[in-house]
Amino acid sequence: MQHVIIVIHLMLVLSLIGVVLLQRSEGGGLGIGGGGGGGGGFMTSRSSANLLTRITAILAALFFCTSLILSIIASANRTPTSILQGGATQSAPGVPGAPAPLGGGEGGLLRQLEGAPAAPAAPAGPQVPQSR
Repeated sequence: MQHVIIVIHLMLVLSLIGVVLLQRSEGGGLGIGGGGGGGGGFMTSRSSANLLTRITAILAALFFCTSLILSIIASANRTPTSILQGGATQSAPGVPGAPAPLGGGEGGLLRQLEGAPAAPAAPAGPQVPQSR
């Protein structure tokens, strides 16, 4: 389903680019390339300009719809993942569902997840040297 919508989306993109490039420029972009002059073009009548404007609006609306559908499909297929992959939640003895105490400063949680013994807990505050 997603591949079909992507193909439709890409066809809309290419047709939207083509229709926009077919339109006659109003300002002329500094007059470079004959855009500002009164020279003839491929589709110069006013009714064809209205037709191209309508086609552009329809293609833009369809492009918007396919973009929304693709984002909804992508979010529906996504499963939530954890930052800590593969770690089962450990509980403290006697308290079900409570996280295990973290110790060992940096890497203590990693050692707990890998099953290695954690290093001793870091001190609670700054250590002041004792005079002897």
